[in-house]
Amino acid sequence: MRVLELPEPHAGRGQVRIKVAAADVNPSDGVYRSGYVRKLSPGAFPESDAYVVGWDAAGVIDEVGDDVRPELTVGTGALALVLPQLTQGAQAEYVVAPAESVVRAPRGVEPTAASTLLMNGITARQALDLLEVAPGATVAVIGAAGAVGGYAVELAKAAGLTVIADAGERDRELVAALGADQVVPRGDGFTDAVLRLRPDGVDGLIDAAQFTADAAAVVREGGVVAPLRPVANATVDRGVRWRTVDVSKHLGDTGALAELRDQAESGVLTLRVAATFTPEQAAEAHAFMEAGGVRGRPVFVF
Repeated sequence: MRVLELPEPHAGRGQVRIKVAAADVNPSDGVYRSGYVRKLSPGAFPESDAYVVGWDAAGVIDEVGDDVRPELTVGTGALALVLPQLTQGAQAEYVVAPAESVVRAPRGVEPTAASTLLMNGITARQALDLLEVAPGATVAVIGAAGAVGGYAVELAKAAGLTVIADAGERDRELVAALGADQVVPRGDGFTDAVLRLRPDGVDGLIDAAQFTADAAAVVREGGVVAPLRPVANATVDRGVRWRTVDVSKHLGDTGALAELRDQAESGVLTLRVAATFTPEQAAEAHAFMEAGGVRGRPVFVF
């Protein structure tokens, strides 16, 4: 990874340009860099000497195209959720994004923290929606100490659900503070611990970390498992359904993005920055993310 001088982008019809103050690093950036996505969808990354990754940008709107919502004006603090393809990723000094993927930044929140919201928040929200559970139901969360898992716990509690979440010993207090009703051991003891609390199984499971077919054992008959990545050998047993999260389907869901912004602004969601880096430290920032065990997100500060 290296710092590049690329042509300055400009906003076209239905777009805004953001002068980026901060952009976070997510596990999916490593997946994109690995070439995995290109194998699945060759058109996403045509041959080029330069690729820019990154989903989240926080900064100030400095250019507005025609046919854009009136609240998106030059000088407005904003967040953008973009699909990283070729030179369109968020880890750049300027980002041009469709107006439907841009919302006003949360008031009283620094751009560094705000940049950790949309990608991880919309992932957690979609996972929760895929469970199709009603208020009062019980859900389990694997990977609750991570960025997506933490948002999943908080969003589930805000939706009136009972939450059983996993945590290692060092993260138990963190996960409890996020709102989990019961904190159980992560790893091999997870299934037994959940079933001791709910012998018939939980109504749904969000898997933000393990991605194994064994996870379904904690879900009741007819329940749903929502992993963040496809799971090998995810067989249908006892009517348990597997529904994989796909963030790309919600990039332009302005209402959902604005609701996440409001929840961050009101304190429903806890924004966590693991560390900050300069653009020149790109390789270090990505290596930090890929080493695992990150609580919150690494963030580039421009």
